[in-house]
Amino acid sequence: MATYHIETYGCTSNRGESREIERRLRDGGHRPADGPTEADVAILNTCTVVEKTERNMLRRAEELADGTADLIVTGCMALAQGEQFREAGLDARVLHWEDVPTAVLNGECPTPAADTEPILDGEVGILPIARGCMSNCSYCITKFATGRIDSPPVAENVEKARALVHAGASEIRITGQDTGVYGWDTGDRKLPELLDRVCDIDGEFRVRVGMANPGGVHGIREELAETFARNEELYNFIHLPVQSGSDDVLSDMRRQHRVDEFLDIVETFDERLGHWTLSTDFIVGFPTETDHDHAQSMALLREVRPEKVNVTRFSKRPGTDAADMKGLGGTVKKERSKEMSAAKREIVGAAYESMVGERHEVLVVEEGTGDSVKCRDGAYRQIIVQQASERGVEPGDFLEVEVSGQNTMYAFGDPV
Repeated sequence: MATYHIETYGCTSNRGESREIERRLRDGGHRPADGPTEADVAILNTCTVVEKTERNMLRRAEELADGTADLIVTGCMALAQGEQFREAGLDARVLHWEDVPTAVLNGECPTPAADTEPILDGEVGILPIARGCMSNCSYCITKFATGRIDSPPVAENVEKARALVHAGASEIRITGQDTGVYGWDTGDRKLPELLDRVCDIDGEFRVRVGMANPGGVHGIREELAETFARNEELYNFIHLPVQSGSDDVLSDMRRQHRVDEFLDIVETFDERLGHWTLSTDFIVGFPTETDHDHAQSMALLREVRPEKVNVTRFSKRPGTDAADMKGLGGTVKKERSKEMSAAKREIVGAAYESMVGERHEVLVVEEGTGDSVKCRDGAYRQIIVQQASERGVEPGDFLEVEVSGQNTMYAFGDPV
């Protein structure tokens, strides 16, 4: 589990982006540090409105780089003038804000702390259902902190979910290092049972299932897909991190699945659900990844066309087996990441563009930037409603919207 420190400069939009970064880090089990010197990673969200501001950003980046194990620079100056940070000789990663959480997670499992209790964050109730995993990935440092899966009883997690609903949660986010192996330590695969029982709780709410590795889901794919199909409370959304389209690389990563098993899961959900969102992750530039391996990953991405994709450049984590491998050059990783990220934007943008003109029932989950709110439809796709206060729309509302436009990573909707 990483600790983070985030600093934000500039406009309301930057503050909104930092809030989203922080939310995704918390969903992954990461926690804020008391200050930059106590953090595993510092995140500087920059502004570039005037020359003086640029000088201040560079100076602050230098200060953070001197006192922090890892520095990530994002925001307006990072995107418009990222070369200035490199020319200053800073040991920092310059990233788009959407890529920051994925970079911090580094392709690893999320890591709720041992004493993590359910958290209510506005309309969102965060429910960690277990700690640990059944994997032994060669690149992952998380396993040293969490160990093997430790699953509380189903009844205990159901009571925690009920408490979140009674406290006002409209959305429950079920999290864990690997939700798909919940119950394996007790000799049973219990995720479908848990989801059924959570959905039976009295109240009007939605449930999002967090990351589930393909190796754990493959054996329960049919039962799990049926669980999604019969419970309207469940978002038709599943996060299955494939990490590579090459079986050779997956073997070197010590992932517990192969590409055909990942495709089996996708096919099963395609058969059971009218529309659903596949979220997946790719690590590019793993030390043993060849040009052919990367081409296989690109082919897999274009074949399954996931509507949410996290692309991470491989980075070595101390104490892991992959850290001892001879790495690829930074230029190779950068170019492969650039190619995959471009394909991701095309695929995701096309998915949101196809929604224009459709009507969807949505849950308003949280406030957005300015006078807007963020909503989720039944497949967990993000739809933004603007002029929310004028329209009397606020978090917790269920409403029907007509999709009026899109902006690559989300859609815009008007209340019907």
